[in-house]
Amino acid sequence: MSKIVHPYAHRLVILRDWKSRWFSDPKKFKDYLRADVTIRSFLGKTLRGSYVSSIEIERGQKATRLIIKTSRPGMIIGRNGEGATKLRAGLVKMMTKRGIKMPEDFKIDIVEVQSPDADAHIVAYAIAEGLEKRMTFRRIMKQMAEKVMSAREVRGVRFVLSGRLGGAEIARTEEIKRGSIPLQTFRADIDFAREKAHLPYGDIGIKVWIYRGEVFDKDKREYTKK
Repeated sequence: MSKIVHPYAHRLVILRDWKSRWFSDPKKFKDYLRADVTIRSFLGKTLRGSYVSSIEIERGQKATRLIIKTSRPGMIIGRNGEGATKLRAGLVKMMTKRGIKMPEDFKIDIVEVQSPDADAHIVAYAIAEGLEKRMTFRRIMKQMAEKVMSAREVRGVRFVLSGRLGGAEIARTEEIKRGSIPLQTFRADIDFAREKAHLPYGDIGIKVWIYRGEVFDKDKREYTKK
């Protein structure tokens, strides 16, 4: 039997790093893990519509750093930093309410994504946004595929939409593919994302694969820095 492995987990250590980076003794592991899951869930709901690519958490002995990568940092930061201040206050209030211990030094860093057309999470949300605006799914898939393939570093793209497409009574799956997607090649830089479009007749699931070329040993150090 074949087994499907998440493209991100498949390349951990080889190309990718963990999205939560911390060490802990066994007694604190459960608390830290619960805190990370709660923070990601809260930010996923709060920042929906802000084109967030990823949320990374770094923990030290006394400090915790939250890195939010987005293609539109101005939407989160707000005028004179008001948005970032409100986000931090909301996060602290939620953690206090849930009984999660606050670290002494808690920082939120907002980082801009340089090439949003080559980022699977941002592309997946753009497709979901188009579907929620009642655009036809075929048109969105074709337009986004052409837009992604026009990016300089992209070598291939694949979209899969599943659900009651077009409001049909019977759910089905539609797929579009451009270029190549070598899923079994470890050095292939493949970005993957899942998203949901919330429509009156049900949710539509969206999966996006973006292939951004191969990364060799000489490029690994530079790729990791990026």
